[in-house]
Amino acid sequence: MNDAVKQTLSKVPEVVLGFWIIKILATTLGETGGDAVSMSMHLGYAVGSLIFLAVFIAAVIVQIRATRFHPLLYWLTIIATTTVGTTMADFADRSLGIGYAGGTTLLVLLLAASLAIWRWAEGSISVNSVATPRSEAFYWVTILFSQTLGTALGDWMATTNGLGFGGGALVFGAAIALTALAYYFTRISHVALFWAAFILTRPLGATVGDLLDKPLTQGGLDLSRVGASAMLIAAIILLIRILPQRPGEHA
Repeated sequence: MNDAVKQTLSKVPEVVLGFWIIKILATTLGETGGDAVSMSMHLGYAVGSLIFLAVFIAAVIVQIRATRFHPLLYWLTIIATTTVGTTMADFADRSLGIGYAGGTTLLVLLLAASLAIWRWAEGSISVNSVATPRSEAFYWVTILFSQTLGTALGDWMATTNGLGFGGGALVFGAAIALTALAYYFTRISHVALFWAAFILTRPLGATVGDLLDKPLTQGGLDLSRVGASAMLIAAIILLIRILPQRPGEHA
């Protein structure tokens, strides 16, 4: 399939600075929105996971069946992966009692398996290759695992290691900055660096989200989860409208 055809069929946005800004906001929204449903509404992690999983499946089906790139649909699907990732990780870590270390290890294995199977089946895990329904399916499954992993990793870093939510956000922010430097100044695979940055934005968003809505006694700012989520949704919609949103070449 030539590049022109891939660009026509691609429903994945061009990876530029605006992409990463919206992605971080979406991952932060995933944390505040997931907590709003599972904790503030007292539905629990299991029910919250089922609700968001249904939204995620529906969004992915619509996204795959779409014939062209729709920015709002794409980012809605991303937000669905972050919210279901939040509640699924919390369910595994807390309700099932496997802990942050156990949850993180399990999700690392699932993510690695997803990437390996995608690479074996399609020959590439580059987002440049996401131009068919099958490659899109691999793309979204991989993203779901990466978002769930990010929640578990963020919680583990912030709580178990005693960094706090602010400290955890600084650590993951620094890791993303180092990944960006590696992109520009090393010969490390750009595909590998893309997925590293994509994965790291999730724990960054998770720790920032927890910083916003956790009680003061836990090191948070104790903001309303619903209010914080509403502000993040408004910011995401505004950025989608004002920043260039187009499919095409991907870093």
